[in-house]
Amino acid sequence: MTSPCLHYCKTCSVRRQVLVNKGRIIMAFVLELKGITKRFPGVLANDHIDLTLEQGEIHALLGENGAGKTTLMNILYGLYQPDEGEIFVRGQKIEVHSPNDAIRAGVGMVHQHFMLIPVFTVTENVMLGDESTYRGGFLNRAAAARQIKEISEKYKLAVDSSAYVRDLPVGVQQRVEIIKLLYREADILIFDEPTAVLTPQEADELFKIMKSLVAQGKSIIFITHKLREVLDAADRITVIRRGKVVGSTTPAAADQRKLAEMMVGREVMLELDKKPAQAGEAVLDVADLVVLDDRQQTAVSNVSFQVKAGEVLGVAGVQGNGQTELVEAITGLRPALSGHVSLLGQDITHATPRQITELGTSHVPEDRQKDGLVLSAPLTENVVLNTYYKPPYTKGVTLQPAAILQTANDLIKRFDIRTPNAQTSAGSLSGGNQQKVIIAREFNRPSRLLIASQPTRGLDVGSIEYIHSRILEKRDEGCAVMVVSPELDEILQLSDRIAVMYRGQIIAIVPAAEATKEGLGLLMAGVKQETAVTPVTTTGG
Repeated sequence: MTSPCLHYCKTCSVRRQVLVNKGRIIMAFVLELKGITKRFPGVLANDHIDLTLEQGEIHALLGENGAGKTTLMNILYGLYQPDEGEIFVRGQKIEVHSPNDAIRAGVGMVHQHFMLIPVFTVTENVMLGDESTYRGGFLNRAAAARQIKEISEKYKLAVDSSAYVRDLPVGVQQRVEIIKLLYREADILIFDEPTAVLTPQEADELFKIMKSLVAQGKSIIFITHKLREVLDAADRITVIRRGKVVGSTTPAAADQRKLAEMMVGREVMLELDKKPAQAGEAVLDVADLVVLDDRQQTAVSNVSFQVKAGEVLGVAGVQGNGQTELVEAITGLRPALSGHVSLLGQDITHATPRQITELGTSHVPEDRQKDGLVLSAPLTENVVLNTYYKPPYTKGVTLQPAAILQTANDLIKRFDIRTPNAQTSAGSLSGGNQQKVIIAREFNRPSRLLIASQPTRGLDVGSIEYIHSRILEKRDEGCAVMVVSPELDEILQLSDRIAVMYRGQIIAIVPAAEATKEGLGLLMAGVKQETAVTPVTTTGG
């Protein structure tokens, strides 16, 4: 009789899942994908991919945007059907036609965009689709809450089961997603770009959770494009490029430069060649700005600062400290309660987004799907959303499709947007390629002010290199640049000055040359260090 058990492998010093038949060990993986192939119109997303997962390991799946990582995992989770290939779980071949089939096989997935209902409690979200009931059909919330508490304590996933999801920070919402899978007894967990919406502190906490999970027998596939995270968290690394596996390695045998080259297929410059800033006149002037959030609570409290021509002002802070509302007020997407915003000496406090754009502002929004794109529209329309009414895209009142198509094809090539063609809808692209569409549109016209909120969110290392260099080009051309990002590495690399937001206020403006990750981290937590802080002034000296 064949039965599964754990065996310590002296060759690779890990505990492997094995099958034992009549006392003889037959080596097997907890998960094995063989020859997985998936085609979409005009795209070979997965090209005969082989992948294995061992018991109790974190296996990182690394690749560029559109490389095929998420497609592969969507096949494993039953959201797509493969054109070719086989899936084996614990040595047994399975057919996965839906997420229910995957869950029954012990496979669960934490998606990049969470699948939670904001107006439900944690307990209600976890129960959804797997409800325990009393006799008579009434929901047994108490039993579910007890089980959630047990899971939380066992795997160090601190969550209040009675809290409403809408009131939880993003990092805690992600814990709810993990608990949902553990509640359904999944032991093969897929994390799809799990840190894309997390702060550095939340990402560090997630990695501790992941290591706790595998220490207790779970196995994890970790989809990412962030090199440092792979080296910190993974036991094994597989790199996919343009739908094919191009190599596997371990953190001990690789570094960021090697992984970047495997991902992109060329040498990647990980350090920016950044010239000293030549700051000029103030382009953006914000004075005593007060902004309310959606619940009519103060999100931005008496904020004042300037951004000058030829400099990058980085805005750092843990997500949720007013950065979103600050940018929305400056760009006309949210009304200011009081205070003033001026662009090149002209008051834009109550201007519309089009008026602000017409004055020479480019804006890369934080939420690409909500504020940056029309997902149902083709790329041709998305790349001219803020210029379609101008020549050469219009003549009189008539649109010029040929000119629009030419621009779209040019931007697709220049910004390496992975798409079958320019008529493809924006919503069908990967998250990273959606971001590239926005970047291409906003960088494709002259601007006096560039406001970029999380400009490289969801982008791979090759794209990040390109976008960072273009931001610095904008600065060196005399554009005033404001970059808002929770990624301290990005802030430190790009900025000439760094403004730190905490609870709706700018508590310090620090020269980038004097800033450290440790010092900025303390400021982000509201701890001021007199020796590391430049007084907050609107002149930003």
